Amino acid sequence: MPTRETVEAFVAMVEAGRYVDAIEQFYAPDASMQENGEPPRVGRETLMEGERRVMAGFQSIAARRVGASSIDGDHVAIHWRFVFTPAAGEPMTLEEIAWQRWDGEKVAEERFFYDPKQLGR
Repeated sequence: MPTRETVEAFVAMVEAGRYVDAIEQFYAPDASMQENGEPPRVGRETLMEGERRVMAGFQSIAARRVGASSIDGDHVAIHWRFVFTPAAGEPMTLEEIAWQRWDGEKVAEERFFYDPKQLGR
C-alpha cells in the first residue's frame, strides 16, 4: 500500500513533465500499463521506451491532476488532464482516469480509462 506522500511525489514528478523518470522511480520492474481495452504493455523498461516514443511525437506534453487522488489500500485513482502539443497543428487535450494497483511503494498495474473520441477516433 503506497503512502499518500509517495503518491503525491509521483504526481509532482508527472506534473513536472518527468514522465520517464516517474516510471523508473515509481513502477515495479514487472509493472504493466494498459490503454482502455488494449492489451497491457509489461515491464518497466518497455514502459519507459513507450513513454519516450510518445514524447518524441510532440513538441510538449503538459499534465495536471484534476482534484485529489483517491487512495484505498493498494488501489489509487488519479484524474489527469494532458495537453499534447504537436510541432504543427492544434494542441489536443485528453482527460483520463488512471487506475493503479500498487505493491508497497511501487505501481504494479495501471490501466487508463478515457473516451477515445478525444483522440479523434
